[in-house]
Amino acid sequence: MNCKVEKSKLSGHVTCPPNKSYSHRAIFLASLAGNNSKIDNVLFSADTIATIEACKNFGAEIEQKNTSIIVKKPIKIDKIVPEIDAKNSGTTIRIASGIASLFSKPITLTGDSSLQKRPMQPLLDALESIGAKCSSTNGMPPIKITGKILGGDVSIPGNFSSQFISALLICAPLTERGINLTIEGNLVSKPYLDATIATMRNFGVSVQTLIPYKKYHITPQIYKASEFTVPMDFSSLALLLSAAILNGDEVTIHGKMGNLPQGDEAFIDIVEQMGVKIIIKEDQMTVESTEKLEGGKFDLSNSPDILPPLAILALKAKNPIEIINVKHARLKETDRILILARELKKLGMSIQEKEDGLILEPPKELHGALLNSENDHRLFMAFCIAGMYIGNCIVTDHESVAVSYPDFISEINKLGGKILQ
Repeated sequence: MNCKVEKSKLSGHVTCPPNKSYSHRAIFLASLAGNNSKIDNVLFSADTIATIEACKNFGAEIEQKNTSIIVKKPIKIDKIVPEIDAKNSGTTIRIASGIASLFSKPITLTGDSSLQKRPMQPLLDALESIGAKCSSTNGMPPIKITGKILGGDVSIPGNFSSQFISALLICAPLTERGINLTIEGNLVSKPYLDATIATMRNFGVSVQTLIPYKKYHITPQIYKASEFTVPMDFSSLALLLSAAILNGDEVTIHGKMGNLPQGDEAFIDIVEQMGVKIIIKEDQMTVESTEKLEGGKFDLSNSPDILPPLAILALKAKNPIEIINVKHARLKETDRILILARELKKLGMSIQEKEDGLILEPPKELHGALLNSENDHRLFMAFCIAGMYIGNCIVTDHESVAVSYPDFISEINKLGGKILQ
């Protein structure tokens, strides 16, 4: 379905949703620990519900109470599991693939048409090197995995997705020999690996770092029952900040920041370099924007999810914005570099598409347009924010927000947004 988006002025208070990445990791790890492990402030979105359902299919008993879940009984490694459907979630299918390799019976893992275009081969190669048998459709889902892996030395390239490495780390303690993990080449999205290790530590498992982002050693261990509180999501916060910067008038954003690593926290530093003032007091922040933003050159190798909210800030910039080292954004739900370049040009922007990023020139004349988000949640939200700045826009595929921020449209409209379904 399409949304009509009119020029809008935002003001008031909004609460940033819980973090999707930590919700995924905590659900998987609590499901490996069981024994009434509890997670508070869980994000309930299409992606994280796919993870909960995957864990239930693996044999975990999970109970939901308001915004918390309690895992009463853990995943049963000897259970027969015919299929795991990860829907649209890359994190779900990749971490579930690692867990599936611990089972001795074959498990098929699949997802929707978008997920069936996302690469899995590097992870499958790594699992085969330590004893799994894997098959796929040209390196993409549906895939079939037969374990069980025993552990040992394993190598994996770091330039595709940190989710592959997180999958190996999470299953490593449950192997007979443990795992000596080597990451080949430069690792992208490093903070997501830090998030995995921090969450594993919360559930009683230690990861020995031999060389940061290169070599890790994980001995055989068991996950222990624990409690975990999910912090707010800095990827969603980046979208709210962009909305406040482009369209805001005294917008205050609430949320528990916590002290866990999140790479997308870099967005605050970036917008401050562009002339925006962010005032942080305890669990809330307010935004003081400026008439015109400075440009700059920004490296998003560790934070690919803030590509859409950063790109749309070029609408209000007086100097070019260059975004580099984010080639892996082409392997997300969509090729985000290609779609941002193609769609933002429709608004009157001058954009140069590079293999690993974008150069966005200050616009001379802007006008409304039909923007095709290709069912990508982060692109839909970014295009709506751009539409509220320009007015007279149509943005496709509003259903996609269910993936990470189900209440996005209603929350923005409460602030004064005009996103009309």
